[in-house]
Amino acid sequence: MVQASPSSAYVGLAVDGTASGRRAERLRTVDVARESGYSVQQVRDLERLGVIPPAARSSNGYRSYTAAHVHALHAYRGLAGAVGPVEARQMLAELRTETIAVAAAAISAVHVRLARERDEALRAQQALRAIQGETNTPGFEGESDTMTITQLAAALDVRPSSLRFWEQEGLVSPERVTSLRARRYGLPAIREARIVAALRASGYGIPAVRDIMGSLHRLDGPGETRRILQQRLDRIATRTVALLRAGADLAAVVTSDQEPPSTR
Repeated sequence: MVQASPSSAYVGLAVDGTASGRRAERLRTVDVARESGYSVQQVRDLERLGVIPPAARSSNGYRSYTAAHVHALHAYRGLAGAVGPVEARQMLAELRTETIAVAAAAISAVHVRLARERDEALRAQQALRAIQGETNTPGFEGESDTMTITQLAAALDVRPSSLRFWEQEGLVSPERVTSLRARRYGLPAIREARIVAALRASGYGIPAVRDIMGSLHRLDGPGETRRILQQRLDRIATRTVALLRAGADLAAVVTSDQEPPSTR
């Protein structure tokens, strides 16, 4: 088994950035790069962007880092995997200046967001399974199986204007059969609207929904749609794991310059 070098400045670091009397040990840029997995230039760029605190400078201009900078870089890697690099940079800059309570709430909110995205994707899967079951039910094309725009909007819990917008985008195709050319939705249009509503609730933008709806008209349409939703669930799981891996380092960032209030 390969063992870490005993000279590594990051060996044994605790969540609060300490390490057996080595808390104040100074690290060079190359040391931080090696410990964090980033290149020397990336370390400098991330410092400039505020991902890590400004490094101390010696009289000759060389940068000097501590274990807190390594923690911040590890935290950034995981947080960027969970929410994207732009939001991760903003969050880390704010976490260092907020109270522990506010910082902890911000991190918890990311966990809640990922859980909500997963629930929405699962609901979309369930809706698609139910709709697919309807298409296999004999006799579902009865002539009386139509809805007005008001009825369908109420059934989907959306605004009538949303249905009109989906029609303009080519996602739903209602019939116009009355003398006033009012919209009437037969079962095929109702199914389309239900799928669009499920996908929109799951966070898909209009271009992605258009692609999915197009796949439904191909022979492998339903299977392709399920595959796309499963891919979304897999990505959410990957983002969640990235956030979990960043947990201890995020805690180190949050507590680096402050301690939680005493419970005494």
